[in-house]
This record gives sequence, structure tokens and C-alpha cells, in this order.
Amino acid sequence: MQEIRNRAAAIRLAIFDVDGVLTDGSLYLGDDGQEYKAFNARDGHGMVMLRDSGVTLAVITGRSSRVVSMRMKSLGVNHVYQGQRDKLAAYLELRERLGVEDTAVAYLGDDVIDLPVMRQVGFAAAVADAHPMVRAEAHWHTTAGGGRGAAREFCELIMDAQGTLARLAGHRP
Repeated sequence: MQEIRNRAAAIRLAIFDVDGVLTDGSLYLGDDGQEYKAFNARDGHGMVMLRDSGVTLAVITGRSSRVVSMRMKSLGVNHVYQGQRDKLAAYLELRERLGVEDTAVAYLGDDVIDLPVMRQVGFAAAVADAHPMVRAEAHWHTTAGGGRGAAREFCELIMDAQGTLARLAGHRP
């Protein structure tokens, strides 16, 4: 566990997949073609706390959805890459733009499309219900499933390793 804490302590950029990570992976489609997604409020608050701790947040997702844009805007996530079938290309562009090293990047994923990025970053994490290949290659995995608190666990692990969790959770020093 100390190796995981060391990896988490170095993080300056945290990247999240959306479907299966920030949601449970279900896609709700209305008769009018409108797409709906359910996001976990505690996951969102964890992301806000992580952002407030000084870690930059980003999303790289294979699908495109207006609701993702709206949710990420409400959380203050400024780096949103949607419709990315080649997530590694999006990651490399983002890393270059922000000037961060791989060792300072964490990624939370759930499916095989996430593996190229997970193999590149310093801290690769998988949600509890991730594809077995993804869990096998991750440095760490959550106890909660996607859309059910996994992102919160990921955020809190990073903040705890960096010594910012207690302050951001309202505890006195």
C-alpha cells in the first residue's frame, strides 16, 4: 500500500473516464433520442475537493454527450475530451498542453479502451466492477463500483496521500 500512496502523492492531474466510472455504465435513451446519465453526488463532491486541493481534473471519454459537458462544467472540470476512440492521443495532447510528466498523472478507468492511457500514467486505477483485464493492469482498484462511489474513493486516496483530505473534509489540523 505504501507504493500506491507514493504514486498518489505525486499526482498533479487526475483523469476520469465517464461511462462505467462516473456513471454505472447504464445509458438511458428517451423516445426523442435524448440521452440521460446518472451521476453520483458524492463522486462529484470528491472531484470538487480534489480540484480544490490543487490537482487538475480532466475527463477523456469515448462517447459524446451534452449532459457530460453540463456535469463537468458544474464540477469545474475544464479539460473535457469527448468522442475519443483513441484515448491515448487525447491523453498525450492534454499532457503536452499542461506540461505534466506521466508520473504526475492518475487515471481512473473501467474498460479495455482505457488500457493504453492506464499503461502510460504514473497511477492507474480501476473501479471495482471494471473489466478483468483492466483490473489486472491497474496499480490499484476501488472497492466501490463505477457511479457508486468509486471516483470518491480515488479522489480521497490521492488527497490523503498528499495530506489535504482532512483539511478539505472540514477537520481541524
